[in-house]
Amino acid sequence: MEDPKILKEICGAQDTNLRVLESLLGVPLYTKGNQIILGSEDEEVRDRFQAVLEGMLDQIERGNNPESSLIKTIYQALDDSHEGKELLKNRPVNLPGGVRVLPRTFRQAQYLSAMDRKDVIFSIGPAGTGKTYLAVAHALREILEKRKSRLVITRPVVEAGESLGFLPGDLAQKLNPYLRPFYDAMDSLISPEQVKKLEENRIIEIAPLAYMRGRSLKDSYIILDEAQNTTREQMKMFLTRMGEGSKIVVTGDITQIDLPKKERCGLIHAMKILQPIEDISFHHFGQEDVIRHPLVKKIIKAYEEEE
Repeated sequence: MEDPKILKEICGAQDTNLRVLESLLGVPLYTKGNQIILGSEDEEVRDRFQAVLEGMLDQIERGNNPESSLIKTIYQALDDSHEGKELLKNRPVNLPGGVRVLPRTFRQAQYLSAMDRKDVIFSIGPAGTGKTYLAVAHALREILEKRKSRLVITRPVVEAGESLGFLPGDLAQKLNPYLRPFYDAMDSLISPEQVKKLEENRIIEIAPLAYMRGRSLKDSYIILDEAQNTTREQMKMFLTRMGEGSKIVVTGDITQIDLPKKERCGLIHAMKILQPIEDISFHHFGQEDVIRHPLVKKIIKAYEEEE
C-alpha cells in the first residue's frame, strides 16, 4: 500500500482493525513496511481478505473511518446479494459544517435507504443501534434542504412515580428530561445555535405525544421515539396525524416497555396489524447493530439470554 496514512487507517489504532480481520478470517495478519501480509495460502481466504480491503478503501474514500462494526458489516456483505453490497455504498447524510452520517451496519444501510423511499418507517431494536440518531440526521437534512417544511419530534411521557404537575419549573423545564435525547442528537449534528434558531422559527418542534391530538401535520417530518410506551389508542392517534407530503419514523425497543399493562403496547399492536401494508417499512435491529461501547452488546446479549 503506497500511502502510509491509508495503511494506518486500515490497520486502526494499535492494529485493532487487523485483530478484527484475523477473527473474521480465522488466520493471522502481519504488517511489513507498507504491506499487510495474510498468513494463509488458502485461495478463498485470500479472496475474502482482498474483498474486505477493497470495501474498507471504498469507505475511507467516502470519508468513513473503518472500525470493528463497519469491518464486520463489509465482511458479512460478501455473502449478500448485489443489493446488499450497494446498500453499504449508500450516499451519506451530509449536513452543514461537513458532518457526514453513514450507515455503520447493513441494517442501518437498509434503514437509511427506506427513509429515502418510504413515507412510514418503523424501527425496532435495542439501545445503541442508531434508530433515533439516524432518523434525526435524515430529518435535519430534509428540512435544511427544504424538502420538508418542519420537523416534529415527539415521545410519550411515561411517569415513574412522580407527576409532572409536581415537578419544579415551567412546562418546558418539566419536559426537558424527557426530550433531552433529541437535543443531544441534534447538537452532535448541527450547532446548538442553529437548533435554537430553527426552534424559534417553528421549523423544529419537540413536544410530548399528548400534544399531537387533534393536529394534522402537512409537509412535515415526524419522529415518534420510545414508541414501546404508547398505548394502542395513542399509536393510532399519532399515525393518523400524518398530512399530505409528510413522512413518519417510529422508533422503539419492545424489551423496554414501561406501560402498566404491556399487552396494550401500541408498538407491538402496530407491528402486527400494519405489517401487510406494502408502503410501510419495518426494520428490526439486533445486538450486532449496537455501535456504542463494545460492552453494550455483551450486556444486551446477557439480558436476552436471561429472558
